[in-house]
Amino acid sequence: MIGVFDSGFGGLTILKSIRERLPEYDYLYLGDNARTPYGTRSFEVVYQYTLECVRYLFSRGCHLIILACNTASAKALRNIQQNDLPHLYPDRRVLGIIRPTVEAIEHYTTTRHIGLLATPGTVNSMSYPIEISKHCQHITLTQQACPMWVPLVENNEHHNAGANYFVEQYINQLLSTDPLIDTILLACTHYPLLAGKINEAINEYMNKHSITDHNINLLSQGSIVAASLEDYLRRHPEIERYCEKNGGVEFLTTESAERFSESAAIFMGEQIEAQHVEL
Repeated sequence: MIGVFDSGFGGLTILKSIRERLPEYDYLYLGDNARTPYGTRSFEVVYQYTLECVRYLFSRGCHLIILACNTASAKALRNIQQNDLPHLYPDRRVLGIIRPTVEAIEHYTTTRHIGLLATPGTVNSMSYPIEISKHCQHITLTQQACPMWVPLVENNEHHNAGANYFVEQYINQLLSTDPLIDTILLACTHYPLLAGKINEAINEYMNKHSITDHNINLLSQGSIVAASLEDYLRRHPEIERYCEKNGGVEFLTTESAERFSESAAIFMGEQIEAQHVEL
């Protein structure tokens, strides 16, 4: 199976997009819900936790793992790719979601001013500015941490009117910092569930400030990562040949399976059954 890992539930939005684009493959999702959130933890702790989960997925037969978590991609991926895989698992691969996002994002902007909405951990890691400086020339990136958005989603409060205040607060801060932004990236896998309110806040801000010279694109990572994975499998038949094609999916969690299944339905739009695992 293709492994998909996240510290919690958000990676389910990535998995959903991947399955829509590549339904023929088998997938094994692991959420480290017992130790979430990762965003407030140090680089070393995130690396250790992520490596444990990667090793577990490898033990279940995965040859390819997607870190469907911006924090894990920012704080752990490079160490795992450079220090662990060559010595311990030379025939297996671990991919993140930051690089494919960065490689695609410049195709959506005209002004070349991009806004990024993410958790404090992802913002503080500076992973997106670093990657953008490598792959995209003359891009102005403005980051905005949104610490309240993940709790809103995970507590199923994102549909309520009370969430509007926290959405509007961060959108206003972002667009006030750089009025030339024409593309906003949701750099947290929870945030697509707030996309409707985010678009409303963007439109309200633009109307209030009489901004008519450009529109703002709102990008989620799911479709970008799914397209990148399809391309990767095409270019790497030596990895693709290990991927079973029965159209199946399994869900694992380090927390309560019942609790995970209940909350996962928010992200997947369907009921699922999960299994509890000990790492």
